[in-house]
Amino acid sequence: MNLELRHLKVVCAIAETGSVTKAASMLGLAQPALTAQLQRIERTLGGPLFERDRRGARPTALGELVLARAKVLLPAMKGLQDEAARLAGSEQETGMSRYRIGACGGPIIGGLVHRLSEDQPNAQITTHASYYVDELASMVLAGKLDFAQVGVCGDAMPSAEYGLVWRTIAVDGVCVLMPEDHPALKNEELDLSELADELWVAGAGDGCFGDCFAAACARAGFAPRRMLETDIRGCVDMVEAGSAVAICQPTFRPPAGLAHRPIAGAPLRWRQVLGWHPDSPAAAMAPRLLEMATEAYRDAIARNPQYVLWQAAHPQLGVAQLTAA
Repeated sequence: MNLELRHLKVVCAIAETGSVTKAASMLGLAQPALTAQLQRIERTLGGPLFERDRRGARPTALGELVLARAKVLLPAMKGLQDEAARLAGSEQETGMSRYRIGACGGPIIGGLVHRLSEDQPNAQITTHASYYVDELASMVLAGKLDFAQVGVCGDAMPSAEYGLVWRTIAVDGVCVLMPEDHPALKNEELDLSELADELWVAGAGDGCFGDCFAAACARAGFAPRRMLETDIRGCVDMVEAGSAVAICQPTFRPPAGLAHRPIAGAPLRWRQVLGWHPDSPAAAMAPRLLEMATEAYRDAIARNPQYVLWQAAHPQLGVAQLTAA
């Protein structure tokens, strides 16, 4: 006989009541049937679990060991059953009980997870970070992620080769991060040509942004010095040291001593998008996720009122254009 959880419940009932007869009554079984079951359990475990006499039933050393394990296993199984029931109920209500979201960083993922957690407190939410849109798209295609929230060069969309649906959340003008005492910060926006002699640094990633940056510099009348690529902390360190200026999003909150400004005319734009597979269970929840992502973007951009005013003069930017996208 294989030991099962119901056998542990029998052992616990006998120990709790101190009597096979009382345990049988508690469990709704006939006393001879419970006695026979206890004997099968003891044969399986290799020895008696209780000393039984006219005073009742008292656990043996082996019985104490089994009871100690049962007091861990039975509550754990009950917790598992309760959690599974909650998640199943959530899945019936919403269509999903688990959300796996990949992101390239930026201002949206934190607010999106916060809103999703409040909207569906019983849902399991996991995130995966990557600098590369293609990596996240391939994971969605393979069923390893449900959604990908990424950023791409403003004039492009992620590759269609993965068969995913991509929807724009917002489009921003790219900003330049530099020390607060940099002379170019005197205005509310930067003339790109004033930065012709700068060394540039940006975060890692794929896509066409590097080519678009070089083209924007060419239109401004210069060829940029090489663009260094590193993580965000490395970008900030180089700017703080005065070694370079950095490309950044307007939602980036600079540390003390640094500031950023948008580039005049918005020659470089950054598009925030949300992607999912049209045949996946996630597709049913995608409109709601897109709405949450848009709300998260609005909250993030509101923390930079100077940029919000600048953005208002550029109708091709922000969320307002999404209805036409």
